[in-house]
Amino acid sequence: MTRSETSRRGRTRASGAAWAITPLVVVGTLVLLPVAAVVVAGLGTEALETILAPSTWRIVAYTAAQAVASTVLSIALALPAAYALYRLALPARRTLLAVVTVPFILPTVVVGLAFREILPFAGTTAAIIVAHVFFNVGLVVRIVGGLWGHLDERLIDVSRTLGISPIRTFTRVTLPLLRPAILGAAALVFLFTFTSFGVVLVLGDPSLPTIEVEIYTATAQRLDLPAAAGLALLQFVFVALAVAWSMRLQERASVRQHLGDDERRAPVASAWDRACAAWTWALAAAIAIPLLALVARSLRVGDGWGLAWYREAFSPADATTRAASAAESLALSLQYAAVATLLATALGALACAGILAAGRRGAWIDAALALPLGVSSVTIGFGLLLVSLRGPIDMRGSWILVPLGQALVALPVVIRVVLPLLRSVDPRMRQVAATLGASPLRAWWATEGGLALRGIAVAAGLAAAVALGEFGATAFLVRLDAPTVPVQIVRLLGRPGEANLGVAAVLSVLLLVLTLVIVGAAERIRPRRSGGW
Repeated sequence: MTRSETSRRGRTRASGAAWAITPLVVVGTLVLLPVAAVVVAGLGTEALETILAPSTWRIVAYTAAQAVASTVLSIALALPAAYALYRLALPARRTLLAVVTVPFILPTVVVGLAFREILPFAGTTAAIIVAHVFFNVGLVVRIVGGLWGHLDERLIDVSRTLGISPIRTFTRVTLPLLRPAILGAAALVFLFTFTSFGVVLVLGDPSLPTIEVEIYTATAQRLDLPAAAGLALLQFVFVALAVAWSMRLQERASVRQHLGDDERRAPVASAWDRACAAWTWALAAAIAIPLLALVARSLRVGDGWGLAWYREAFSPADATTRAASAAESLALSLQYAAVATLLATALGALACAGILAAGRRGAWIDAALALPLGVSSVTIGFGLLLVSLRGPIDMRGSWILVPLGQALVALPVVIRVVLPLLRSVDPRMRQVAATLGASPLRAWWATEGGLALRGIAVAAGLAAAVALGEFGATAFLVRLDAPTVPVQIVRLLGRPGEANLGVAAVLSVLLLVLTLVIVGAAERIRPRRSGGW
């Protein structure tokens, strides 16, 4: 390669990476500034003492151990379901996919309470891991299955004609092609479980807190800002290192390949196919149990059944503390989620373009944009509140703070869904299309466009669902007289009385229905073929 070609390629990568400037600025401003505000508010020798304390490192070790166990189990249990849902012609496939995905975006506190009623070993580490798998297995199915469904079937056919066993075909052919998506999903699950809050708060042993729970306790209950600052810094460093390492592994594992049509699905024929199909149905049934428990709780009134709590939710009685009706909370949540989805999807698309254009340096952009996962949502929300109070612009009570916080949480999800798909497209296919006379836009659409829009549509649906169910940051930013649905649910759960629990269950059911609608719509609003809609 000549010096001029090298220089031209370097300039091309630099100009392409400029697409990621806007997402980097947004993430840097809305993550680093809040973290800096929390640190400045409580930085000092006390924070250093917290970091060096043996009890802190016991909390770190416990947090990491339960996160690793949750990640390994989530990946192992999700792979057969991802194969069945994206490679086989299963009946009621879309319904199964929606059911499996729903738990990921439900309010963690509510589902934690449902598991407390169901699990006989609630209050243990095992209960935390079971709940984490419940929440994250659908995310793994979506991310890994999204790539698995596009793998070129001819590679598998060639392996079979050579007499290679199905197990060896999977380990030698399929698994290496899926490794980028698996690593991306594993990184997300680890980060979500490492920074888990609601599940540990409700199902965990109070004597074994995670870093996130300890940050919340130090901030909201003890008002110990130095301790919270020390824990937040420690959490940030550990997760940033984990993100950088996992993204590096994912980039190295990327394989350029020709992707097929995800609408082509084989009939259930072999014993392995039947086993994966049965496992998928069993997984969906297991996921439905706590969700059905929520529905039953919303209909149970005293010793009987009825719709009293639904009437109370939509028309709260006067002189009660349930001032916001279900309709008001739902409308507000949908407005916030719509803005957050637009922000997260637009920033995620720009980020993916910049990461791919930057080549090897894109791994650092990818790691930087995953920072919201490495920072406590409690810290982000509390920090944004401090910035709005002490910054140059007083944003107290501003509605934009809530969707900004939600968009930060959803942005890494958008990137993790879209990026593995785009990384698997051989860029030479676009060059071939161009040599055949296709215009640049037509060449892009024929090779990458349909696949990119499909990934963006799915990512937008997940981002909307994540925004609807976000609680940690929203709790600090939402106005007291205008709560979102998750905030209203948690407030009700903290108050005594059967009516409060019943209305909380009603709101949970309504949020569940909204989630099903959003995920189902995201699955349908997408390109049906690689060359069109």
